[in-house]
Amino acid sequence: MRPLAIVGNLSRDLVGGGPPRVGGAPFYAGRALRVLGRPAVVVTKCAAIDRPELLPPLVALGVPVRSRGGESTATFAYEYDGDIRRMRVEALGDPWTEEDARVWVAETLGHAEWVHVGALARSDFSPGTLATLAGRGRMLSLDGQGLVRPARTGPLELDADFDRDVLKYVSILKLAEEEAEVLAPGLDEEALSALGVAEVVVTLGSRGAAVLSGGRLERVVARPVAGKIDPTGAGDAFAAAYLAARSEGHAPLSSARRATALVAGLLSARLR
Repeated sequence: MRPLAIVGNLSRDLVGGGPPRVGGAPFYAGRALRVLGRPAVVVTKCAAIDRPELLPPLVALGVPVRSRGGESTATFAYEYDGDIRRMRVEALGDPWTEEDARVWVAETLGHAEWVHVGALARSDFSPGTLATLAGRGRMLSLDGQGLVRPARTGPLELDADFDRDVLKYVSILKLAEEEAEVLAPGLDEEALSALGVAEVVVTLGSRGAAVLSGGRLERVVARPVAGKIDPTGAGDAFAAAYLAARSEGHAPLSSARRATALVAGLLSARLR
């Protein structure tokens, strides 16, 4: 089984006024891959000064990690009220350049055929960088945060002012419900199909997920998780579990069911 890969910036997350903690797709996707026991590689960046703080929790997951230091670490402050999230962008992470993708990232990806790009903001991955990552026939999954989050600090306000060329290189688009609402006039087959990506997965929080594939939209119901939960990183865990299932030959709907079940298990474990 060839490994899949997760590429993206680590972040410093400030949740509910608590102490800073590691975040970003590399960490939360890595947690999901550890639970699944799925061979994978994580490729990530953060500011060089933050590496001693942020890298050890990621490395401790046991998933192979290749990292580089940079100038800036993405930093976010979160507040939750059930499925409703309020978020402030304190700092943006460094962009991933075409040279990054062509040289050290390509060396790390090796023969990985399935790659999830955990974009945190619109500035993280350009069309050229995604085109390079999608080379060698790779199936590229993209987090929709990289489409709707403007490259600016302050209270998060989503918009659809992104370069449509980004989607040329995307095989699977993973969206949160609020992101889908910005990009499409409705959560239906026609609206999601108009994005031009053959496979679109929309996470719906406690209500499960919706999957568009082959022009057909289907729903997945989530198992209820009792108690007050911290959903930070749930979308990243879902994306990793979904891509792992797809890479193993499962159909989109089956993959979404598996990912939804894994996320429910991870969230339940946080309550113990």
